[in-house]
Amino acid sequence: MEPFVIATGTMDFAQNTFIRIHTDTGIFGVGECSAFPMIVGETQDTCLVIARDFAQIWKGKDPLELEVRLAELDLYVAGNTTIKSAFDMALYDIASKNAGVPLYEFLKGIPREIITDITLGIASPEEMAVKAKELYDEGAVMLKVKLGKDPKTDIARIREIRKAVGFDIPIRVDANQGWSYEGAVVALQGLEPFKIQFCEQPMRTYLDHLLPALRTETTVLIMADESVYSHHDAERLCRGDACDYINIKFSKSGGIHEALKIAAVAAEFNIPCMIGGMLESRLALAAKVHFAYAAPNVKFYDLDTCMVGHLEDPVSGGIQYKGYHIHISDCPGIGADIKQEFLDRCERWVI
Repeated sequence: MEPFVIATGTMDFAQNTFIRIHTDTGIFGVGECSAFPMIVGETQDTCLVIARDFAQIWKGKDPLELEVRLAELDLYVAGNTTIKSAFDMALYDIASKNAGVPLYEFLKGIPREIITDITLGIASPEEMAVKAKELYDEGAVMLKVKLGKDPKTDIARIREIRKAVGFDIPIRVDANQGWSYEGAVVALQGLEPFKIQFCEQPMRTYLDHLLPALRTETTVLIMADESVYSHHDAERLCRGDACDYINIKFSKSGGIHEALKIAAVAAEFNIPCMIGGMLESRLALAAKVHFAYAAPNVKFYDLDTCMVGHLEDPVSGGIQYKGYHIHISDCPGIGADIKQEFLDRCERWVI
């Protein structure tokens, strides 16, 4: 892919893993995950190694015993939520195909309008302003801007972007844990004049205890991202009055099963959520739309991962874009697969 820069590093390629689980009834399920080592701590190679172990654990067992199967993975290895999310996705694909309904219907969801933002990676203020203007002229509805470097330069980045696009388009920013507490105060107070919708993850997760204090220093709303992997994390932050919003990602939660729990906890505290991602293809993104249909508390959508630099599209079916408006099919299951001619060029393992 085209190089994509965030506060914690640069991605030159998407480290994605695809799995297909076959059953003795002829139904198969598909799953995909995208490793993002500098955030979640997994690589494509670690995903592939653990995936072969997971396949051995599940071989010959009932895929419709969804909670039991997922619990087996957690008992086998702590963490590794990225590759777990692909197996979780494949189980949900099988279950909804077995029921003969789209995944969102299996999850008791209802379709609704979804419009994604589009993300700008970190560059100089001038370069980011040029890119923002291009996206704005092409019809972007919302901009998500990566920050998390020097606070004063980050303020300059947003100042230049606002000069380029004006104030009639929402801008949300994502620091990816890049600031210290003091830096976050400087950055967020400096960003206040520029009409920022919210700021994702301003500080490292070990500074979560300072989030309530940070919220008193700025009018910019705070979204927790890397601070929330599970529904237990969500409850901890919500009870501590530590955030205004939560970003849910399958790569952190281990998949749909835990993501639904996170959304439910957030809803109890009236904390809206966003569904986001790493660098997934249109296959995993389709699963995220099904999830969003089933999670009314998900109010924000960051589903542009295949639009920010992927140089190849191996997916058949999957999420469809009309500009920045998103659609999925009503086929049973997720409604997506990977083209065989693409898979023929990939490394593969069959268990």
